[in-house]
Amino acid sequence: MNELPMNELPDEPSDELRLRPAVPDDLDAVLAFWRTAAEGTSISDDRAGVERLLTRDPQALILAERGGEPVGTVIAGFDGWRCHLYRLAVAPERRRQGGATALLAAAEERFVRLGGRRADAMVLVRNERARYAWSAAGYAPEERWRRWVKPLTA
Repeated sequence: MNELPMNELPDEPSDELRLRPAVPDDLDAVLAFWRTAAEGTSISDDRAGVERLLTRDPQALILAERGGEPVGTVIAGFDGWRCHLYRLAVAPERRRQGGATALLAAAEERFVRLGGRRADAMVLVRNERARYAWSAAGYAPEERWRRWVKPLTA
């Protein structure tokens, strides 16, 4: 079942923003994109980690493209209880053109279809630009909670 509307692929690449679920063939391009467009790194930023994500939830990684090239991503993970947003990233030269807004709208629509009631986002404290973008999208820090982590692998 496709959750995101799938645009017909034109014969030639267009500069129109196109959103679609990422597929395994996209992973090398996505990982390279994150190295240039995403702030910070994650223990899961490798092919095996993203393959596990797509195996478990093939619709979770939403890819934005222009002209057939990746220009943005967001991971919209839903575990049946909570809606989590990760890896919202837009190519530096494509920022402030509506890509993040479109990605978040697609993620939020996905959550609503799946029965989600509240979304949370992982945002680096030091990332001022991201904090502004999330705030503009209607998100706010939840000061009552603190993220606790424990690496499970060395």
